Amino acid sequence: MGQEEPAANLDRVTARYSPRGPAVVQGVSLIARAGEIVVLLGANGAGKSTLLRLLTGLLAPSEGTVRLGGRDVASLDRRAVARAVALVPQSERIPEGFSVRDVVAMGRAPHQDRWLRAGPEDAAAVDHALGRCDLRALADRPVESLSGGEQRRVAVARALAQKAGILALDEPAAYLDIGHSLDLYDLLAEVARRDGVACVLAMHDLDAAAKVATRVVLLRGGRPVASGPPAEVMTPDRLGETFDADVDVVTHQPSGARVFVALGGRRPSARR
Repeated sequence: MGQEEPAANLDRVTARYSPRGPAVVQGVSLIARAGEIVVLLGANGAGKSTLLRLLTGLLAPSEGTVRLGGRDVASLDRRAVARAVALVPQSERIPEGFSVRDVVAMGRAPHQDRWLRAGPEDAAAVDHALGRCDLRALADRPVESLSGGEQRRVAVARALAQKAGILALDEPAAYLDIGHSLDLYDLLAEVARRDGVACVLAMHDLDAAAKVATRVVLLRGGRPVASGPPAEVMTPDRLGETFDADVDVVTHQPSGARVFVALGGRRPSARR
């Protein structure tokens, strides 16, 4: 038997935001399989958010292909894409006038009929997502009354309620306090392992990436630098090339975790 199709497969994609504009991503390949957490690392403007837009069909590649479960994303309608991949963008406009439960329930829309009639399965998915994101006590609160971190947890809960095979998150821990950041990364590891979801995360936090990632893709200027397991890819030399900064890797003795330390400012070649 052949190997199962990856949940997501971006094959040598190049992307532009206008037909004659510069390539913001060029020749990047990315595979995410069920149960994996793939982390995209790079400086601002490296192409991380663009890759998530390609993955979710919000941007079409000018070259290369994007496949979800073996199907070209260009051949899928929006409902089919939404059943395949759930996106939590870095920032989004909060839908005012709705409760937390209502917003999380919006994640069920791809599975409902044209009248958006909810059934027992939808209610169970919403309640489960609220619990996993520590939101049950806030379920009836207007979403606009919440803090930025609480709203972030609502966005993650909505994505979980969507029950897609792929979770795409842009800076997943943005606005979260330390405790909820740790909870979120533990939750994503559980969702990948237990539910068989493929997670693709765009982020800057090297320590969190080393802890949670199955595989890391380093990006610089829209081009790939390296891809592989964190221990192999997140080396001082490769991180220095990726971020134009001197980065040291030390071991935290009590836990054995790798810790990443920036040494001074950016490299002279990176300064303008």
